[in-house]
Amino acid sequence: MNVLTDKLHALLEQAVAEKQVAGMNVLVLKGGREVAYSEAGFADIAAGKPFCRDTVCRIYSMTKPVTAVAAMILVERGQLDLGAWLGSILPAFANMQVWENGKKVPARRNILVKDLLNMTSGLSYPGMDESGQEVARVFEEADARLYGDDPMTTMELVNRLGTCGLAFHPGDKWMYGTSADVLGAVIEKVSGMPYGVFLQKEIFEPLGMTDTGFYVPEEKQHRLAQVYRQGALEPEITNNLDICYTQHRAPAFESGGAGLVSTIDDYARLAQSLLGHGRQILKPSSIAYLTRGKLLPWQQESLWRSWESMQGYGYSNLMRVMEEPGMALLTGWKGEYGWDGWLGTYFCNSPENDTTVLMFCQRIDAGTMEITRKLRNVIAAE
Repeated sequence: MNVLTDKLHALLEQAVAEKQVAGMNVLVLKGGREVAYSEAGFADIAAGKPFCRDTVCRIYSMTKPVTAVAAMILVERGQLDLGAWLGSILPAFANMQVWENGKKVPARRNILVKDLLNMTSGLSYPGMDESGQEVARVFEEADARLYGDDPMTTMELVNRLGTCGLAFHPGDKWMYGTSADVLGAVIEKVSGMPYGVFLQKEIFEPLGMTDTGFYVPEEKQHRLAQVYRQGALEPEITNNLDICYTQHRAPAFESGGAGLVSTIDDYARLAQSLLGHGRQILKPSSIAYLTRGKLLPWQQESLWRSWESMQGYGYSNLMRVMEEPGMALLTGWKGEYGWDGWLGTYFCNSPENDTTVLMFCQRIDAGTMEITRKLRNVIAAE
């Protein structure tokens, strides 16, 4: 092992010993070459399975950058217009209403496709306000049907979201929500093929991402990690956001915001492609648009006011983009972009120094957690 790998390994071992995570790995690439990799702990404690390079993880919101790439493929082919009204593609969103003072009022303008990419649509995740409560009821029904004979499909779930009131008027604010799930349905409608088929044909097969998809085939099930909660390290069975925990079959709802599974090396192939290494699936102009976006000033303010860990970052095209490194909670690079997942998967690309950082684990409510920030700080110091 090299010096950087030794430092990363020590941090991983400490996190496992302190029961922050059951298992985790980290991969660093620079200039298209691997410069560090380390792993520690277990993918399945009871079975004694170590957390390895080929461990398959539920990547939850790290699905979102994949969905953004898929959208840009259609944009550069002239099939998808970012300025199009969402309702012209999915009629369920033609006449949206917004929750104001306990009642619904007509939206001042239509949701644009670009609003889906920037999370400025007003579409919310399940939550405590009126909009979030409506969305929660949709996901509760979907969860109740998840393992039955009539699971909710991508289009059914998304069309149901179209009946929910928005949290705010489109464009007025930034708020994390179901925009990427709706965008997945848009891609399905525009491309004329199921969303998972589109991803397989246009992204996974060209890049050789053989372990990435919306479920884990039977012959790979033994590589799927268990999900744990910090401290207790007991398996945590969860179908959060209608994502089947067992991942044993192709889902009816292919979530563009949370549904994929992958491995650290598979996701690295996508990340590296965006930095110009390996097979290219987007033109340089499309990559530039995808990775350099900005919110409007009032949208940016609402982002920083609502999400402390995003301070220093802007947001666009379903990814954070570092604008002010001195404001961030970790040592980063100006212009870096990426995202994380609910269970602790994480990726970052830095065009400035041609560096990719990836981390995979399966811990409830992780996101960019303490060990993630510590690892990032050590990597940035090299």
